[in-house]
Amino acid sequence: MQYSGIKNKVAIITGAGEGIGFAIVELLLKAGANVVLNDLDKEKAESASTKLNSIYDGNCIAFSGDSGNLSVINNMVDFTLENFGRIDFIVPNAAITIFGSFLETSSEDFQKSLQLNLHGAYFLVQRAAQEMIKQGTGGKVVLISSQVGIRAYKNLTPYAMTKAALRMMAINLAYELGEHLINLNVVAPGATLTERTSNEQPDYSGMWGKLNPNGRVGKPEDIAKTCLFLLSEEADHINGQTIPVDGGWTTAGKYPEDL
Repeated sequence: MQYSGIKNKVAIITGAGEGIGFAIVELLLKAGANVVLNDLDKEKAESASTKLNSIYDGNCIAFSGDSGNLSVINNMVDFTLENFGRIDFIVPNAAITIFGSFLETSSEDFQKSLQLNLHGAYFLVQRAAQEMIKQGTGGKVVLISSQVGIRAYKNLTPYAMTKAALRMMAINLAYELGEHLINLNVVAPGATLTERTSNEQPDYSGMWGKLNPNGRVGKPEDIAKTCLFLLSEEADHINGQTIPVDGGWTTAGKYPEDL
């Protein structure tokens, strides 16, 4: 299906040098949008942007930097306005996952989780919403939560807290920003095969696929397709909602060791 309301719109996607973020950028460009592709790694951001621009008609510009840092956020929004003149879509995809026992979590690791996963998303959306209100034409935000923010799992408490908080952020801001025609929704991926997860576990796909009713792990494209829908005009009347994209994993919430 070809969604409406995407062509010529301007988006900022963070954490998009690879994985889910990259897939979101790719589908937006394919649909004719203009995108600022952010990644902490400058080389990765520029390489991804160059690759995508060689394939699609949309315009993709790299912007590297820590999207949990307020000055980087403001510079990124200014950069977007300078290059494209407006902002229509925001997807704060960048996040950090820190594994470890609750009883042994350090203050430093806890703050790292809050800084990128929550602080970064909150203030990017805040600054972008200010610009959308000035423009007077509304906008769309998709927050990337996780099924870990819906169901409990061991050794992921700080990460789970931040991902659950994003769901409540969307609920509150859907109510607060709705009058400005700004929609906020959430996608909650389950186990998804990316460069990072495959490096963490060589048999990630085989191991985690056994836990899903449909027998496979997610692909970045699965998440990206849902984001594209929520950013489109077809989703204009959807606001403050969370959509799990997990193959049914949250119906059981098992871990590989449960097998």
